[in-house]
Amino acid sequence: MGERKPIESWLTDMDGVLIHEGIPIPGAEEFLKRLKESGKPFLVLTNNSIYTPRDLHARLARMGLDVPAGNIWTSALATAQFLDDQRPNGTAYVIGEAGLTTALHEIGYVLTDTDPDFVILGETRTYSFEAMTKAVRLINDGARFIATNPDETGPSAEGALPATGAVAALITAATGKKPYFVGKPNPLMMRAGLNAIGAHSETSAMIGDRMDTDVLAGLEAGMRTFLVMTGVTQPHEVDRFPYGPSKIVDSIADVIDHI
Repeated sequence: MGERKPIESWLTDMDGVLIHEGIPIPGAEEFLKRLKESGKPFLVLTNNSIYTPRDLHARLARMGLDVPAGNIWTSALATAQFLDDQRPNGTAYVIGEAGLTTALHEIGYVLTDTDPDFVILGETRTYSFEAMTKAVRLINDGARFIATNPDETGPSAEGALPATGAVAALITAATGKKPYFVGKPNPLMMRAGLNAIGAHSETSAMIGDRMDTDVLAGLEAGMRTFLVMTGVTQPHEVDRFPYGPSKIVDSIADVIDHI
């Protein structure tokens, strides 16, 4: 293998890398500052489809982290872009929050429960049995099933929460139809993000805290990968996977000098 080209652009996961349960991880502020000073294109990624980039910008700002809305890439934005490419100006029945509905409105989608082209499942804190029943019936009637991300659980201060992947499994059990998942580890989300900032995979790096989503997606998108030990994947678990990150570091603070 030849010498890798220098890293010209950076993608980083948010939860477990920059923040943990609403508190910045030491080094995150300095990392973002160094990125901005370098002038290198970057994106902060999240599989969570609840919030719009503007919402996330405000949430991060309250924690003292300055990430412009234009540098935030969510599974909701990636899903909207995927649908815009696949079937422009389509219709969808959506189970999700503002992050997803706003992204779909912005590409000209009509949200409806009457014969939609797609049923789109995203993250929400208020899954209703009625909405799931409607989704099941629409999928049985021929709507195509899309989910923003496959995460089965999400973090909260009280412990794990059932997330999109878990609810998707319920709908799959009722319909026999599996969704197409747009978010990580689907490399589509990374490629679309790279395109959004005009970056190339061979000169880009992905920083994440999970082997099964961040590192896998980065690897499959052809990027270099950094695994931090401040999130989901623990040091003793790394060797259990049939692939590895390019580099393992303790935290985001250890990546600053690589910029």
